[in-house]
Amino acid sequence: MNKDDLIVITGAGGFIAGALVKYFKGKGFTNLRAVDKKPLYQWYQLVEGAESLCLDVSEYANCVRAVENAKEVYNLAADMGGMGFIEKNRVECLRSILINTNMIEAAYNAGVDRYFYSSSACVYNTDLQKNPNVIALKESDAYPAMAERGYGWEKLLSEMFCEEYAAERGMKTFIARFHNVYGPYGTWDGGREKAPAAMCRKVIESKDQASGEIEIWGDGSQTRSYMYIDDCTRGIDMITHCDELVARAINLGSSELVSVNKLVSIVEEVSGIKVERTYDPDAPKGVAGRNSDNAFIKKILNWEPSTPLKDGLAKTYSWINGQYEDRKAGKRTVS
Repeated sequence: MNKDDLIVITGAGGFIAGALVKYFKGKGFTNLRAVDKKPLYQWYQLVEGAESLCLDVSEYANCVRAVENAKEVYNLAADMGGMGFIEKNRVECLRSILINTNMIEAAYNAGVDRYFYSSSACVYNTDLQKNPNVIALKESDAYPAMAERGYGWEKLLSEMFCEEYAAERGMKTFIARFHNVYGPYGTWDGGREKAPAAMCRKVIESKDQASGEIEIWGDGSQTRSYMYIDDCTRGIDMITHCDELVARAINLGSSELVSVNKLVSIVEEVSGIKVERTYDPDAPKGVAGRNSDNAFIKKILNWEPSTPLKDGLAKTYSWINGQYEDRKAGKRTVS
């Protein structure tokens, strides 16, 4: 691409898409359009020089405006959050199908060269995720289909749209299945946060409130892999510019599998704080285990997300601690 070709990124008021706008700005691209339905003062990051539009891209007319003159489109807009959100808001998660349905049609009609769709590891067959010692999930494990209710099915169906637009209409579409992205400028409070941010916040709260304890959803044995945000943005770029991956869903996640209990232990280590743990077996906890099989991404790109969880959590904890202190001081914070 030329550095002045227009790149459009939806969901840019949120965590990952906001970081992606900043990533492309850092690579020298000068024509960036960031789109989100939230008012600008609620955006997690505002990137200087980017055109920032407040548009609800579940509506087709707004999608047409969003992709006008675009060379590449990165669709990361969705109504989503951590397990506490997606298990209790399945209808809202399913309604995100309107976003990709309208965005991909508008992008096709606008003659967009490349279209990226952010999918999720929630598309994988839940029958394969009933044991914390899970076998890492490879791309073909999405079928036979038994995705997570609501959010997972929406993602899987939207993947099909991308596959068929490539097969029938010749559009270059790209699909990455994210595995638990975390890092600075992510949601850390309010109900949509994911486990790494939630554990950082809970440890900070335990220190501030002198309680010395935190609550863990489930029994702490459930396992996941967690990908640092810098690996995510680089991976999106590499995937979208690899023609071998047109309409081929690919894992984008770390293969470093840890339990929730281990996650808490790492947060304790980076914070220097020890806590007592209580457990809520009735809280939302998702599948028992999920990990990313990275054989395919290593074969195609000769690369995989590699930031150690401890290193990424140290940066994340430091940022959330600053946000927490800012909130106490009455300053505006990200979430």
